[in-house]
Amino acid sequence: MSNSYSQQLRHASLPTDFRLQAQTCFGEAIRFSASACAQYAHDESRIGVMPPQAVLKARNKEDISALLALCHQYHVPVVARGAGSSIEGHILALQGGVALDLSDMNQILAIHAGDFCATVQPGVTRKQLNEALRDTGLFFPVDPGADASLGGMCATRASGTTTVRYGAMRENVLALEAVLADGRIMRCGCLARKASTGYDLSHLLIGSEGTLGVISEISVKLWPQPEALAVALASYADTKSAVETVANALACGLQLARIEFLDRQSVQAVNRHAGLGLPEQAMLIMELHGSPASLQEQVDTLRQLCAAQDCSHFEAGYDLAQRNRLWAARHQAYFSLLQMRPGARAITTDACVPLSQLAQIICQSEADCLAAGLPFAILGHVGDGNFHLLLLIDEANPHELALAESLNENIVQRALAAGGACSGEHGIGLHKIRFMQAQHGAVALDIMRSIKHSLDPHNIMNPGKMLPPA
Repeated sequence: MSNSYSQQLRHASLPTDFRLQAQTCFGEAIRFSASACAQYAHDESRIGVMPPQAVLKARNKEDISALLALCHQYHVPVVARGAGSSIEGHILALQGGVALDLSDMNQILAIHAGDFCATVQPGVTRKQLNEALRDTGLFFPVDPGADASLGGMCATRASGTTTVRYGAMRENVLALEAVLADGRIMRCGCLARKASTGYDLSHLLIGSEGTLGVISEISVKLWPQPEALAVALASYADTKSAVETVANALACGLQLARIEFLDRQSVQAVNRHAGLGLPEQAMLIMELHGSPASLQEQVDTLRQLCAAQDCSHFEAGYDLAQRNRLWAARHQAYFSLLQMRPGARAITTDACVPLSQLAQIICQSEADCLAAGLPFAILGHVGDGNFHLLLLIDEANPHELALAESLNENIVQRALAAGGACSGEHGIGLHKIRFMQAQHGAVALDIMRSIKHSLDPHNIMNPGKMLPPA
């Protein structure tokens, strides 16, 4: 844990009156034991262990409202969390306080098939929702990889593999219910597909990482399941040729739902781990949606585009078995890459850049990593300019830790210089807070701090995250 974080961990004990009132209000649902708090002391990041001082598993929005009103009264921090899959330190209890676990609020409240929307509690996961939608002919498209909760996906403005066609969370939320820092319950947005009715408070909360309130209900858009799908795999001798194909494919108006990139190291790893026998070169995996009649024409066009970019191998799959075989490379990449250095810690970072700059920045990042000598892989959702760097380091080696942070810094600085973002989907949390000044500038940050203070005057909502101190 870095010194800057450890210095902020000197939090006071919970006020006695707060504990007594919380026990009266919630009974055994709120726990103060060290063993209970230890279960909420970490996330998927390597930032450190930061236990809360109490844990409440909320059963409904009334629990959330009562807790926040009490925490507001006694100035006790609250960190809301869902599936716990954050990798940037979003849900660590930096200043102690209460971990508010929303995972038991996992009811699908309504499916409005005729309106192409559904209303859910924040603990519902994307796989759970899609299972419930199986017989409706509809699906929820946002896929960040992990089976994240929809509340967490809203809080971090998640996206993923299908963003290139269906958009991220911000495009797929119609309405929200949220509990504010003082316990008031607010509804914003509506089930209609558009509205011109004042400030867009729903999208203010999306991406706020729990710093403005706790999302207690979500109405999301649903989409018709595609009539037919095809998956195409294209291999290239070099990274630049592979990534440059992306913009050309998008410019042709093909119905591309996913465009995933794997570098040579990623393909080597999945071949060794899963025996896929793929050409060990930079690779694109692309999914097309449409009618059975249109798919063959789209695949033929895509084949020609890839050939023009010196593609060395191209194949397409139409039935489920073929598609699963081709997607196996992407689905198994992370766990395959972990085998490249057994016992090492995986550190991941992401950035998002304009498509015109994508190939150059990925190639520069690749060159940096080769020079550094650490095992690495670059992969990502290149259809929307988003890529990820995975590094395998010996966590006990300070030099490797510093090298990993330096590589992360280089990627972020290049992304910002190109007009991009320091994170495309991982979010800010604790780890990327130092880039917010460069990303937004002083005036925008001052406005964000003003909004934060207006909604959370005692700074109890996930304090120390996302916004750097003034």
